[in-house]
Amino acid sequence: MKIMRTTFAVAFTLWTAAALASSMAVFDFELIDTSLDGQFNGAQKAEHDRLMNLGNTLREKLAAAHRYDLVDIAPVAAKAQAANLQNCGKCDAALARELGADLALTGTVQKVSNLILNINVYIRDAKTGEMVDAMSVDIRGNTDESWSHGINWLIRNKLAPTAEAAKP
Repeated sequence: MKIMRTTFAVAFTLWTAAALASSMAVFDFELIDTSLDGQFNGAQKAEHDRLMNLGNTLREKLAAAHRYDLVDIAPVAAKAQAANLQNCGKCDAALARELGADLALTGTVQKVSNLILNINVYIRDAKTGEMVDAMSVDIRGNTDESWSHGINWLIRNKLAPTAEAAKP
């Protein structure tokens, strides 16, 4: 029994170390606007700014948590922005692989209305293109504060649960 516990502890430690050492490309978030507001008024600068802030906040806090080795997406940023990363046949994984990353993280904000939105995060294996994890949080209100609260909740509770850096 003692050997089995020791073997498990060693295996878990090795698995954890491997998971912590994973490199990740964190791409900018995309907006899926199915609201009437979006249909009538088009894209809003404030929402574009919030999308950019989500990606920047996520990169900053994941780096501070030392959960992943983040790679710079600048070399492929134009390609990523030109594509719909959620519907491009796993191009997010190919772009992450091009950067030398093990994982690709993409995200969306789905806007149902100015009151009902959700932030979605998807993590894909860069080598296989297979989905590794997905998570979501619903937010109420289309404000800087609600978007910030939502991404911080995902970081604190899903992406880097032990990260003190994720606290607002």
